[in-house]
Amino acid sequence: MTAEVNLAVELSGLKLKNPVMPASGTFAFGDLPENFNWDEMGAIVLKTATRHARTGNPQPQISLLADGVMNAVGLTNPGAEVVASEKIPALREKHPDLPILASGGGESVEDYVEVAEILAAAKPDALELNLSCPNVSEGGMTFGIVPEMVEKITRLVKEKVDLPVYVKLTPNVTSIVEIAQAAERGGAAGLTLINTLLGLHLDLKTRRPVLGNDFGGLSGQAVKPVAVRMVAQVKQATSLPIIGVGGINSPEDAAEFILAGASAVQIGSMAFHDKLAIKHVIDGLPAVLADMGASDVTSLVGQWQSNKHRKI
Repeated sequence: MTAEVNLAVELSGLKLKNPVMPASGTFAFGDLPENFNWDEMGAIVLKTATRHARTGNPQPQISLLADGVMNAVGLTNPGAEVVASEKIPALREKHPDLPILASGGGESVEDYVEVAEILAAAKPDALELNLSCPNVSEGGMTFGIVPEMVEKITRLVKEKVDLPVYVKLTPNVTSIVEIAQAAERGGAAGLTLINTLLGLHLDLKTRRPVLGNDFGGLSGQAVKPVAVRMVAQVKQATSLPIIGVGGINSPEDAAEFILAGASAVQIGSMAFHDKLAIKHVIDGLPAVLADMGASDVTSLVGQWQSNKHRKI
């Protein structure tokens, strides 16, 4: 019999019954599997909304790999006003106790602020700023690699909305710590990391990229060590809570992120292979944490120890 483990986590604006949620884009605006009780999740994170509707990049947009997923979707969405007027209210009505993290993106600083204001009017529990999408020509990662832009956008959004703002960081940078600290200076309530790694997948027969947009974002098991490393580095360099994401396929993976410094985790690519991946991680996490000697998930956050200081 597994010992009782408290999975509840409280972050700014988010009271989570457990630390597991889908990554933005995984279940669009609430398109979850019917055979899963949505309310078992810690929260739901919506697909990124932009100022105007987007159809995304040319097909193919997704390529499944043995150890991950390449995507170049390009932020397909119906526009922030539709998300705010239709998607969020419908989700709130069906699941009044499920925390909602709305995600906003843009092609300009003004876009980010305007989208944040539109989404905030629908009263989600928090906002996630997507400053890290690699699949758009303007905005997204092009802003997220510049500390000054990250700080500026975060600050301007915070001045306009009365909601906790979580900034989603790109791994495609020289120093993830500098970007995280910039978001902290801008007033972020927390950080989500990491988004996808920019990659290229070629078809040997056609000698062309498999994805219609040529380059795409790599996610899944292959990126997990990079994500865990970045979570650990950011945890040591900022005081902000971290939502860890990148290659979580199992309860053990989730526990590794928590040990590295994540207060909560998001699951994305695994849903391509297992629609109930989130449920399986939630169900299996108590036993994993109990085996680690923890009775409360928060007691393990950032508790890894370096080999460099170990006495032999």
